[in-house]
Amino acid sequence: MLLEALSSAILGLALSWAATHRLAHRLPARPLVLSTGVAGALFGAFVMHSALDAGHLLVVLLGAVIVSVASLSLLLRPSGRLRRRSATA
Repeated sequence: MLLEALSSAILGLALSWAATHRLAHRLPARPLVLSTGVAGALFGAFVMHSALDAGHLLVVLLGAVIVSVASLSLLLRPSGRLRRRSATA
């Protein structure tokens, strides 16, 4: 279980670092993004480990990646390219 937790934390850190590198203009502060990626990955690994039990390392890591990406996507702000006209205009 320690290997799963360490691996998922590293995956979450790598995903959040890639998100801050690629989408820095659409994300909040870097420490928030990095901690959200790691926390999401750890939570995903915990849920998958609880559901499947030990022995399914790749599936647990896949669950960690999915939850980490989902939690990082909640931090994204609109790009500003969509300009909607008000109903009164």
